[in-house]
Amino acid sequence: MNFFRGVMGGQAAGPQPSGAETIQKLCDRVASSTLLEDRRDAVRALKSLSKKYRMEVGTQAMDHLINILQTDRSDSEILGYALDTLYNIICNDEEEEQDESEDAVTPLPVSGKHKNVSVPDENAQKQADDMGAHFTDKFIQDPEHVTLLLTLLEEFDFHVRWPGVKLLTALLKNQGPQVQGIILVSPMGVSRLMDLLADSREVIRNDGLLLLQQLTKGNAAIQKIVAFENAFERLLDIITEEGSSDGGIVVEDCLLLLLNLLKNNSSNQNFFKEGSYIQRMKPWFEVGDDNSGWSAQKVTNLHLMLQLVRVMVSPVNSPGATASCQKSMYLCGLLQQLCTILMATGVPADILTETINTVSEVIRGSQVNQDYFASVNAPSNPPRPAIVVLLMSMVNERQPFVLRCAVLYCFQCFLYKNQKGQGEIVATLLPSTIDANSISAGQLLCGGLFSADSLSNWCAAVALAHALQDNLTQKEQLLRVQLATSMGNPPVSLLQQCTNILSQGSKVQTRVGLLMLLCTWISNCPIAVTHFLHNQENVPFLTAQISENLGEDERLVQGLCALLLGICIYYNDNSLENYTKEKLKQLIEKRIGKENFVEKLVFVAKHELYSRAAQKPQPVFPSPEQMLFDHEFTKLVKELEGVITKAVHKSSEEEKKEEEVKKTLEQHDNIVTQYKELIREQDAQIQELKEKVSSMSSQNEQLQTTVTQQLSQIQQHKDQYNILKLKLGKDNQSQSNSQGDGSQVNGLQTEELTQLREEVDQLRKQHTLLQTQLGDKDALINTLSSEAAQTAEGSAGASDNTELLKELEALRSQVQSQSAEINQLKTERQELLRRAEAASSDTVPSSDSSLDAAKMAELESRLAAQTAETEKLKEETKRLSESRAGLEQQLASATSTVAILQTEKAKLQTEVQESKKEQDDLLMLLADQDQKIHSLKQRLKNLGETVEDEDDLDAKDQTDDDEEEEEEEEDED
Repeated sequence: MNFFRGVMGGQAAGPQPSGAETIQKLCDRVASSTLLEDRRDAVRALKSLSKKYRMEVGTQAMDHLINILQTDRSDSEILGYALDTLYNIICNDEEEEQDESEDAVTPLPVSGKHKNVSVPDENAQKQADDMGAHFTDKFIQDPEHVTLLLTLLEEFDFHVRWPGVKLLTALLKNQGPQVQGIILVSPMGVSRLMDLLADSREVIRNDGLLLLQQLTKGNAAIQKIVAFENAFERLLDIITEEGSSDGGIVVEDCLLLLLNLLKNNSSNQNFFKEGSYIQRMKPWFEVGDDNSGWSAQKVTNLHLMLQLVRVMVSPVNSPGATASCQKSMYLCGLLQQLCTILMATGVPADILTETINTVSEVIRGSQVNQDYFASVNAPSNPPRPAIVVLLMSMVNERQPFVLRCAVLYCFQCFLYKNQKGQGEIVATLLPSTIDANSISAGQLLCGGLFSADSLSNWCAAVALAHALQDNLTQKEQLLRVQLATSMGNPPVSLLQQCTNILSQGSKVQTRVGLLMLLCTWISNCPIAVTHFLHNQENVPFLTAQISENLGEDERLVQGLCALLLGICIYYNDNSLENYTKEKLKQLIEKRIGKENFVEKLVFVAKHELYSRAAQKPQPVFPSPEQMLFDHEFTKLVKELEGVITKAVHKSSEEEKKEEEVKKTLEQHDNIVTQYKELIREQDAQIQELKEKVSSMSSQNEQLQTTVTQQLSQIQQHKDQYNILKLKLGKDNQSQSNSQGDGSQVNGLQTEELTQLREEVDQLRKQHTLLQTQLGDKDALINTLSSEAAQTAEGSAGASDNTELLKELEALRSQVQSQSAEINQLKTERQELLRRAEAASSDTVPSSDSSLDAAKMAELESRLAAQTAETEKLKEETKRLSESRAGLEQQLASATSTVAILQTEKAKLQTEVQESKKEQDDLLMLLADQDQKIHSLKQRLKNLGETVEDEDDLDAKDQTDDDEEEEEEEEDED
């Protein structure tokens, strides 16, 4: 301890040691001391010296400090000192020293190279960066050191965890990819770092955000792991807790981390969308009526939030993912909120510009979002469409350049793949739709196109070109636009006015914009080409421009003029005799020269600004003078450059051959189209047959349901019949018992005859009831017969008819049982008659014989009537039998009909399958034939042979067939 008293307590006698010697002694003390207190004091002293003597401490003490981290894990204080010291020698940032009481030391003498240290110049900062990188390499030379640091981050003690976070952040800043690789392969390495976001101590949580920012830079694998560790949920919660856009630097750090996780990472973007996190972004953009006095931090936060939205819908993302995010932003109201900011007052200019860019990419290529944007009105009196208000800013030369670029980008995105919007813009220029009382988008574009400001000319020309992009209808409609000139002069067309301004020799930027508009306008539109060539001055002007030798800027104009003239050749329909394709090519060869023409044409694609514009759709230029090319126009140049070059070099014979080939290909296309139509018709027929089969199946099911219901009704009738049968048996039994009692008891004949009459009446009622039931059964049989015929006609199955036949057999058995019941009634009648005769002969007194005889006569007459009714019942039974036989014949006929229908159905299905197979084979053969024809023609062309027309080949084949027929006739003779 005497050493520390000398060093820390006061000046020692004699010469003072140098800084390097002091550090060496402290390192020896750290390595050799057995007492923890001595080692702790030595490490504390090293920490105090580590900023001034960074090189010496890093060179001599790093290994000892790492050893402290490994061996003294139980003492959080020494761990904190060691981590702070390592951070000081590795970190390159200039920071103020912390004035902590325990860290106060007496300053040591400064060596020569550290005297009079001022603010480091550029070389000194570079040396410091190199020193930090050197010590970082030394530390991560053993990956176990980084793993050890990750383990220390699990310590909850503030004096250990916070220095550990700062040290790991410094390592990632100096050697990011190497440290990222070590953390990636470390078990639970990323998960340990994600736990920092849940720390209740804000300083650790905030530094943890900085650590994760460095960790996720440029490493997609770590970005995915962090995202799936619930990073989005935690970061959005922190942003909400800190006040969203009104929050402080912590919100900015969270947004920067979110940008790292989402930018150019389709997996994380999809996870962010599927997790419904887009909906949680909407409250960020809620602004009040009073937008004055925005703080710098709020502007920064909102700028990053807008960038986050743009990352999700960036044009460089896959189209499917972008469309899905655009849909989500519309459904959750985010687009509506952005449009509110767009039309609000008092919004800072840079936020307004970024909002316009964000809205542009949210609506780009999305029809629903574009339609909504077209319906947005500015809060003015009278209300004006937002598009008109934005265009007013674009053509206003007093507006900031970046704002005008943003408005142009917004207009381009509004028209991108939006033919409906293109038609609405062009319609505002047509004579029939012009409203003199209001300002329209077309009027603003025409005003900007012909204003004195070259930037307005260029922006208006590009905007109007996007209204014509890939839309032949609007190109033709724009030819109708007429512009009023000076008083007394007739109006001129918009096309002619553009060429007039072009020939007046205006600024390069204006001419480039007009040439891009004209090239886009007449490309792929022969009618527009004819209108352009109809003006006798246009072609001489273009040839004169191309043939001159001028500077580089003029060379660009010459190249665009060559492109315009080449489009007039390539899309020429030869409707003008003086300017056919062949005559224009001869004119180029005589006035310009083919090689010179192609050289001027190719120069456009070699221009530096062309390459810059071709990189991304958003027009971003450092200055207005460099605003020359549009992104979509670069695609047009790339598409037409090669075909125009070929068209200029081709001779008339080659063009004729090509036209013949085109005709042949068109014929083949027509054949293919015919086959496609045939296939469509057959598909429609197949679909119709399927619908018929489906309807017949439903009818079959309905019939089966009907049969089931009828079977249940028949079963009910059976049950009723059995109940009646039981009742008849009971009545017969009671009658026989009463007759036996009457024969045994004398003097009760009158009561017995009365009882007999009642029994006869009951039998008559039962007979009537049976007749009624037989009639019902007959009607039911007829109903089943008719439904069975319908079932046969509806292609019902044979199994259903068989079941119906079984039911009819059951009815036959029921009829037979009813016949047996009738016979039983006859027997009972005879028994009653016998009992009546016995009663009249044995028991009736002579004094009442005449009365009893009359009663017996009446009884016999009733029995005779019963017999007659029984005969009728027999006849009815016979008729039912005949009806059953007829029904069996109908069922047999229905069964055969069903079998025939099933056979036809199977045959039809087989024909359908064969038809499909033939169609597929025919298409394959046709495709193979076309491919062979194309390849053979190409080979013949390559060999310089003349390809015969298909009509000639057909004529030759017909001649060969006639010759073969003549030879066959001669052989037969």
